[in-house]
Amino acid sequence: MSIVFALATPPVKSAICIFRVSGKGCHKYIKPFFGLDDFEPKKFYLTKFRDVDVLIDKVGLLIFEGPESYTGEDSFEVYAHGSLGVMSLAVDVFKKSGFDEAPPGEFTKRAFLNEKISLNEAESLSDLIDSTTSKEVFLSGSSLFGDLSEKLTGFSDRINYARIRVEGEIDFSDEGELFMDESLISDLELLIEDFHSFTSLCANKRDVSNKKTVLLVGPTNSGKSSVFNRLVGYERAIVTDRPGTTRDMISSEAFFESSVFSVFDTAGVRETNDVIEEKGIEISLNQLKAADCVLGVFEKYDEVIVKNLKDGCSAGSFFTVQNKIDLNTADSELFDYCISAKTGSGFSDLKKAVIDYFNRELKETKSSYLIRDRHVKIFTQVADDLENALLGLKSNKTLELVAEDLKNSRTGLDELLGKKFSDSLLGDIFSSFCIGK
Repeated sequence: MSIVFALATPPVKSAICIFRVSGKGCHKYIKPFFGLDDFEPKKFYLTKFRDVDVLIDKVGLLIFEGPESYTGEDSFEVYAHGSLGVMSLAVDVFKKSGFDEAPPGEFTKRAFLNEKISLNEAESLSDLIDSTTSKEVFLSGSSLFGDLSEKLTGFSDRINYARIRVEGEIDFSDEGELFMDESLISDLELLIEDFHSFTSLCANKRDVSNKKTVLLVGPTNSGKSSVFNRLVGYERAIVTDRPGTTRDMISSEAFFESSVFSVFDTAGVRETNDVIEEKGIEISLNQLKAADCVLGVFEKYDEVIVKNLKDGCSAGSFFTVQNKIDLNTADSELFDYCISAKTGSGFSDLKKAVIDYFNRELKETKSSYLIRDRHVKIFTQVADDLENALLGLKSNKTLELVAEDLKNSRTGLDELLGKKFSDSLLGDIFSSFCIGK
């Protein structure tokens, strides 16, 4: 494989920038670039980066020798000042030396091809980088740092042992050798039970990573837009004293304690002759069931509107919020939360309550691993193949068919670990990585 390079940090002005270089023969460029005649792997050097006789920058240099590197190849990393000019000059130097610009995920792809990591660990690394919550970090970490691979390898070995017993019976039964007995059925039943228990601990990334939605509803002039602006952290929605200012749904993202959620401001609920405003109110009410969390924002308690809004929401997703407690006395008996969008009073408790509500379901599932739709599909097929093999044994089907079901189940796990793969599969997986990883 060729020598590749990439900027591993964002291409913007910053304190430092980091370049990664990997490939056979890259170490011969250390002397002309950095002036080092001799070097030790995994030792950090402070040196000068030159383009022939032109000084580019004083940099940090970290050198790795294959196979003891991330990619399994000879490689090095350059830590330079985060100037756009420095980045541009470094790219010019690498290109003039014949290095190729690395496509997304190239370094991790090489790590996989050089058997430094399994395919599911490579996917978990991408999930870890994409994670926005602490829960995603923990689930991705469990999948990335070997535990998931160990579990899958263990199931592969158990399936292989069952298959050996079946195929041994097929090949050598005429010679008086005993490969199968009644224990094979009980062993296979236990294997299936253990596999189902394992898959129940896996959380689908699609479910975990989907941004949760918070919908703000309530009567006009209750301060929904002010609450919206306070939640997202800037003046996103127009705020006036005039009723009906917000006529359509406005959305933005809010970030709080490592969690990200989408907030939607809606038209105030009231009787109106304005066709546009009426349509906005209709849209708001239609979104009640779809929202993950609904905050009913009020200045004063209105039992009729509260009931109508709550009835339109999913069970347990509606919370009443009293706004403007800087003007009125807080009533914690009637409202779930009491806040002031003007002063910010009560907002920390409100945000924390929203995050706790979102995290409750994940905590209750006690998930241990983060997986993708691809994994779910394979797990389902593996379980079906094992069930078919068990049914075949119990109904005295031809052993060749039982062996084929066991072979297929093992093949599915091999695909997860990357022992069998197609070029198109690798392209799909690694193209989702960022440049430099």
